[in-house]
Amino acid sequence: MADANNTANQTEDLNELLKVRREKLAALKEAGNDPFVKTKYDVTDCSVDIKADFEKYEGNTVSLAGRIISRRIMGKASFVGFRDGNGDIQLYVRRDDVGEENYAAFKKWDIGDIIGVKGYVFKTQTGEISVHAQHIELLSKSLIPLPEKFHGLKDTDTRYRQRYVDLIVNPEVKETFIKRSKIIGSVRKTLEDIGYTEVETPVLSTIAGGASARPFITHHNALNLDMYMRIATELPLKRLIVGGMNRVYEIGRIFRNEGMDTKHNPEFTSIEFYEAYTDYKGMMDRTEAIIRNAALAANGCYKVTFKGVDIDLEKPFARKTMAEAVKDVTGVDFESFACDNEKAVALAKEKHIEIEKGKETWGDILVSFFDAFVEQTLEQPTFIMDYPVEVSPLTKRKPDKPYLTERFELFILGTEYGNAYSELNDPIDQLERFKHQLMLRECGDEEANMLDDDFVTALEYGMPPTGGCGIGIDRLVMLLTGNESIRDVILFPTMKPIE
Repeated sequence: MADANNTANQTEDLNELLKVRREKLAALKEAGNDPFVKTKYDVTDCSVDIKADFEKYEGNTVSLAGRIISRRIMGKASFVGFRDGNGDIQLYVRRDDVGEENYAAFKKWDIGDIIGVKGYVFKTQTGEISVHAQHIELLSKSLIPLPEKFHGLKDTDTRYRQRYVDLIVNPEVKETFIKRSKIIGSVRKTLEDIGYTEVETPVLSTIAGGASARPFITHHNALNLDMYMRIATELPLKRLIVGGMNRVYEIGRIFRNEGMDTKHNPEFTSIEFYEAYTDYKGMMDRTEAIIRNAALAANGCYKVTFKGVDIDLEKPFARKTMAEAVKDVTGVDFESFACDNEKAVALAKEKHIEIEKGKETWGDILVSFFDAFVEQTLEQPTFIMDYPVEVSPLTKRKPDKPYLTERFELFILGTEYGNAYSELNDPIDQLERFKHQLMLRECGDEEANMLDDDFVTALEYGMPPTGGCGIGIDRLVMLLTGNESIRDVILFPTMKPIE
């Protein structure tokens, strides 16, 4: 009962504050001082630069704009906590400097209001770098109070729904997204420095291909046609390799109709890059370079701590075949009975591994063993190589072991960060793989690939030997910023509406 009363009282208090702020706005408008008519304010400096180079700025006039985040009014003078787009700095506002009328107006402003200030830089008696205001004006009125200073905005659901408030009151959140931008910029630079071209491919398609995932379905009214939002950029990019664009990449939004957890959001950002005349081992080298350079851009070093574990991104990443990794952990040597489906099924039953309909094969069960026993043990960066052909419908077979493919996935702390192939360029083999995927769809696997006839046609024109790789940008940002939920690195994560 006490909690209910407290909630009611808090709601009543908030409603009163909202009312007071709107009354202040009405008074401003009535006096001809509507803050929302302001169209421009000349900003010449920022808080971070002033605090970083005080000797350069001391005594000089600066012009700043930002938000009031705290204040202490002391009669004829006041101290204001001020936050611009880069950081915080203290303002000293005195009646005799800004004028009696302006000072009286200033005293009625609220925490959260956006203001412009001109003044000179100095240090207070306590040594705090500050701006002594000589002119101050209201640029925009905040009609909703910011979260209380000491408790802030802690509820994660509210933080994700109202990211704008989260960014205002939690400066470390903004730092995450500044780092995200640096990471993406570094990825672009790494590839463009070695001759890659950034391209854009369709988000809407009549076929969802390039990955094993359930798509979102939408409808094109003019064509009266159901279409899919892309689940990967792979097939269009490989068409460009056929066309002679030998090094291409795309950073873009991907949409998959799957569950949500700390590692998955229905829309996310990935990079896929494809290079003619190389293979999956060449893609390993590219992937290592991309991740190392991104770590350096974000943090200034190659070592990160994630979930309490120190990760070394500087030394060469470990490389193991899937069969080797399974043998190391379980003692089961799948290579010793390669392609023996009956023995694989018996082992799966012995280890209580569930077998899906249509996946009673040696290759599928090898992957099931890896998923069940090995994946979570991979702490430091490790490339797991040579996946079975059954789970790699777009990948070239190993010449000496045609039941395996030249594919790797990169794992760090039990999470997959990248997926790469020596791309399948045999159109006849590709068509047969698509047919196998269609069989899986008929058995109820909604994530199996669809048949893309035009892609097979593209391969029939001839695609050179090619390496391709995809990396989840959001997961990479999580790793390099120390955030354990994907929602903390996506500005506007998918949320269920509040009823």
